[in-house]
Amino acid sequence: MPTRAYILDRPKTRSSSVVFASPHSGNDYPDWFLRRSILNARKIRSSEDAFVDRLFDIAPTLGAPLLRSGAPRAFVDYNRSADELDPALIAGIRWVGNNPRVVSGLGVIPRVVANGQAIYRGKLSRQEVEARLKNYWHPYHNTLQTLLDEARQDFGEAILIDCHSMPHEAIENVRVHNGKRPEIVLGDRFGASARSEIVDGIEDAFVKAGFVVSRNTPFAGAYVTQHYGRPARGQHTVQIEIDRSLYMDERRIQPNPRFEAFRAALQGVISDIVAIGQPEQRVAAE
Repeated sequence: MPTRAYILDRPKTRSSSVVFASPHSGNDYPDWFLRRSILNARKIRSSEDAFVDRLFDIAPTLGAPLLRSGAPRAFVDYNRSADELDPALIAGIRWVGNNPRVVSGLGVIPRVVANGQAIYRGKLSRQEVEARLKNYWHPYHNTLQTLLDEARQDFGEAILIDCHSMPHEAIENVRVHNGKRPEIVLGDRFGASARSEIVDGIEDAFVKAGFVVSRNTPFAGAYVTQHYGRPARGQHTVQIEIDRSLYMDERRIQPNPRFEAFRAALQGVISDIVAIGQPEQRVAAE
């Protein structure tokens, strides 16, 4: 089994209500899991948000915790509800409703990776699926909620930044108001998951750093954004999707020559986002 459900990097001194989380960057693929799959080691990583945890690893030094997935997305998807179970993959499960993510094979235990490539030869037992949820999904989400509760207790609100990457082809035909292709997509469920001033501040941070930003197109946020985005409770969630071609070779799943330069530019953005959740910034905004 993957060694850990998650890795939590806490700051020495927590100075901000912001919490960063990377639910799809886990890359601990056990040998037995790879042998069981009909995909090779590279193809099974195609839906992984490779290196996103490295892009955001400065956050704890700036005063905000970073929660990183320990298990890979192909093993268990932390950005899905625990009840998004796929009858086409899991023995003994019956179809309930018409969840498009489950139908497409992208439930909490994925049946496919990118481009609809099947992971397994046959079905999984209900017992195996329940073990993955118990040992990985629930610990990750329990820890995430604890971090948000701590932020609300210490700072009066919590701001979750859900960090992801997107294939370049996903935005190939998308254009923002200035006719440019977005490099960053912010998802707030069309205003439902975060206070507008927070999302404005995050967008301003990326624009100031020279990035082209889109909101909610083509990604508005999935389970994490929907579940944890509770502005009325002082709990805000914004999903960040980054064009993978900016920092990695998507075919080979390796950092490209621009990786360190991109990472350095992103560090300034992360610093500005952390500042949004600092008490002095909130007082100034009010």
